[in-house]
Amino acid sequence: MKTDHLADLYADRGPFASVYLDVSRDMADGDRIVELAARSAAGSLSDQGAPPVVVEAVVARLTASTHEGAPLSRLVVASERGILLDERTHTRTAQPTAVWDALPELGDWLAAADSVVPFVLARVDHEGGQVGTYRSGSTSADEEQEVGSPDVHEHKFGGGGWSHLRFQRVSENAWIRNAEEVADEIHRQLERDIRLVVIAGDVRSRQEVQEALGDVRAEVVQVDGGSPHDDGGEEALQEAVRGVLAGEVTSSKLAQVHELQARLGRDDSVATGVRDVADALVRGQVERLLIDPARAREFSVEPAHHPGLAFGAVDPPASIPADRALIAAAVLTAAEVVVSRASTLGGAPVAALLRWDQPSRGSQA
Repeated sequence: MKTDHLADLYADRGPFASVYLDVSRDMADGDRIVELAARSAAGSLSDQGAPPVVVEAVVARLTASTHEGAPLSRLVVASERGILLDERTHTRTAQPTAVWDALPELGDWLAAADSVVPFVLARVDHEGGQVGTYRSGSTSADEEQEVGSPDVHEHKFGGGGWSHLRFQRVSENAWIRNAEEVADEIHRQLERDIRLVVIAGDVRSRQEVQEALGDVRAEVVQVDGGSPHDDGGEEALQEAVRGVLAGEVTSSKLAQVHELQARLGRDDSVATGVRDVADALVRGQVERLLIDPARAREFSVEPAHHPGLAFGAVDPPASIPADRALIAAAVLTAAEVVVSRASTLGGAPVAALLRWDQPSRGSQA
């Protein structure tokens, strides 16, 4: 995922309180459960030395309702200068994270956020449709528009003959016009740099909308069900969309792994292992950081061994957990971060696809 919006985080000197936990309120006494989870995280932060003013600010933010549906998890990062980052993912979080340290702890949130797929869903029939921008895991749209209009002539002609032919011609024109309006709205919502469109609803209308879309940079997938005026099949539609989204995440991850393997095979523009990736980050070579945060957490980076490794305004300690150090350096050198598993990285906790040739493929640590 792109991490440009995180760069300002490292303009703060720290240290940082980082909490990522489930704030879903879909269970009985949901507010109370979220309050208890936040207070438990607060206790952990206090035990690690976080000042009371930071702890209370984090708890206040975590317990404030976002008015978003479940599932919902929330990342809050704060320092003594206030709340620095507040991000949500529509995912469940079984194991909360609460860390007070020199650098923010973003690994668990990145792992969830990297699997969230933004997409445009168009539910269409001959009258037009509803077009909305969603994120996987959420049934609430970031934006939704109803477009098109009913065919006012649809019920005014009966029988056969010339009047029936005219009705057919008018209906054809209306269907095409409505499909074009839906396509225009899809194009508008795709301006948010979204790469997936799901079209549901009437079979013929789906095809007309896809044809009206023409050349589009996004992948377009049609699924059954979901007409705006369909009284049933909502669960079937959601299941179909979930299947498309799962396939999208899988194919994206596989593409990254295949590219890594291809570069390793050529020994070309790739680095693996904590030390070699850290050195590549010092040189500003890393285009994409592929990291298993949990595995990388078992290693450390000593800044003295990598002069010039970027930490922003932070004065780093002598040793830093590798996941925090490498993610910080990736953010500050405009590298994308892709969360993967060590098993797909040749056993290494981290690898990097480089912006230009890197002669050595590195080591496992």
